[in-house]
Amino acid sequence: MQTARQAARQRRRRHRLMLGTAVMTTVAGVLVYLVTSVLPGPEAEVGADVTALATTRAGAASTAPTSPAPPTQSSHAAEAPTAAASTTTTAPQPSAKATPQPASTPGTTTAPSAGRIRPATTYKGVATAYAAADGNGACLFGPSDDLMIAAMNTADYESSRACGAYVRVRAASGASITVRITNECPSPCAPGQLDLSEQAFAKLADLKVGRIPITWNLLSPQTHSTISLRYKTGSSTHWCGIQVIDHRNPVARLEVRTAKGWRSLPRTAYNHFLSADGSGCGGAIRITDIYGEQLTVEGTALLPNVAQRTRVQFAPH
Repeated sequence: MQTARQAARQRRRRHRLMLGTAVMTTVAGVLVYLVTSVLPGPEAEVGADVTALATTRAGAASTAPTSPAPPTQSSHAAEAPTAAASTTTTAPQPSAKATPQPASTPGTTTAPSAGRIRPATTYKGVATAYAAADGNGACLFGPSDDLMIAAMNTADYESSRACGAYVRVRAASGASITVRITNECPSPCAPGQLDLSEQAFAKLADLKVGRIPITWNLLSPQTHSTISLRYKTGSSTHWCGIQVIDHRNPVARLEVRTAKGWRSLPRTAYNHFLSADGSGCGGAIRITDIYGEQLTVEGTALLPNVAQRTRVQFAPH
């Protein structure tokens, strides 16, 4: 049997062991508390990730290329009524085969409404000659005493878009002339070809030659005349055709003012802009050249086959 002294020693040993265990447990708890209080918790880590992500995205956004803004609509599209679209026709695009061959790269973007014939572009072709008679032609400008004129090949005539354009023609000899387009030269005239009046051709070469290589380019000449407007024979408040005469630069668009706003009229191959239902006939007319300049003419009377002189003219380029 254990003596009383041995039992006392065992009780003291168990007491120390229990006390040591409690102390160790307390120390361990304190260490855990200290460690967890120093290290960042889950919310701090998520916050750091979000901040880094936002910074990265912001940096990427600042260095990413900016997409170009969509082109704004022109005032034409903005002012033309919706119904006008159904009555406006567009000439068919010429085939790539009929494209004139430029001798130099186009050097301007200042003519947004130019067709096949563009400023600052030199075209190659050939010149032939025809008897111009009184100077009238497919453009229906009428007789003229000025026979320094030419017929444009069908491809570059572009359904009368070339009518009234001034072009400088140069021969291989170095001789040059300026002519106005008043006519169309159908096939076999090739793209780039000009059929000059005999009077114009004679200034470049002997008429007996018949055919010479040339280069030519669009002009915007000095002029003291102003634009005239003429209604086609048979025009009325129910139907009308409108023609622009003596314009310095090629005409790209003609609009008439209606109750719904400006309405663009389709152009014919005989150089008239037609209002098939008479809308706008006899009212204000707005003309736009290939450079985008707009001229508005008020008070033009509905007088068929009468050239009415205005006070406006396109600016030179």
